[in-house]
Amino acid sequence: MTFSRLLSTFFGAGLLRPAPGTWGSAVAIGLGLIIHGLGSFPLLFAAFVAVTGWGFWACERELASRPGEDPSEIVIDEVAGQWLALLAPSFGFWMMGLDNWRFPYPGWVGAFVFFRLFDIWKPWLVGRADRRHDAAGVMLDDLWAGLFAGIATMVAAGLAHGFLM
Repeated sequence: MTFSRLLSTFFGAGLLRPAPGTWGSAVAIGLGLIIHGLGSFPLLFAAFVAVTGWGFWACERELASRPGEDPSEIVIDEVAGQWLALLAPSFGFWMMGLDNWRFPYPGWVGAFVFFRLFDIWKPWLVGRADRRHDAAGVMLDDLWAGLFAGIATMVAAGLAHGFLM
């Protein structure tokens, strides 16, 4: 297995069946929570930047001979998008000074659910990026989905804390 293949499948998570994108997102959530625990928002942000850069590189390499494809086993895009969604509550918890290992479940559950919703539904800019049918589009649709999921997670948290607390 080449290094680009290993990265693009996120160390084999994309080879899990059924629904490799959901598996990739689930692995990303678990690993993201550990990264947040080890170094809070700054470390998660650095990991997001790294995985995004590696993702663009790995997708370009893996799809060079298969233009227009978005193989389901490539899940590094889900990892990048999921970590982007997770950055929103991570930043909030970091700014509040919460203990790194305290990441209340609604935050990561919301980030996961909203990310999967936007990744599957593909509204607006998510769908536009997906229709590019190139390696950059493979990454960009999930980054847009992650951005929208992060915003939706924070809006939901604001509503919950405003009405339920």
